[in-house]
Amino acid sequence: MTVAAMWEARAADGRGAELAAWVREVALPALRGSAGLERTELFGASGDRVLLITWWTAEPVPVADPPAELIGRPVHRWSFVSAHVE
Repeated sequence: MTVAAMWEARAADGRGAELAAWVREVALPALRGSAGLERTELFGASGDRVLLITWWTAEPVPVADPPAELIGRPVHRWSFVSAHVE
C-alpha cells in the first residue's frame, strides 16, 4: 500500500521563496532516511503557496510547521491511499 502525504502552506506576503527554501533546507533533510519514504516532490503555486507531496510504504512521518513568520495561515495536511495507477 502506498500513502501520499500532502503538506501545503501559504506563505506570508512576499515570502514564498523563503518558505520554499525552508522546505528544501529544513523539512526535506528531516525526512531523509525515514523508513518507508519512497519519493518527495515540491511544488509552488500562485498566491505564494508551497506544496510538498511525499510517498510512503509505511506510516508517513509528519512534516514540521515552518517558522510562524513565513506563513500566512496554518499549514494544511492530508493523507491519501493510492487507489489506481496506470
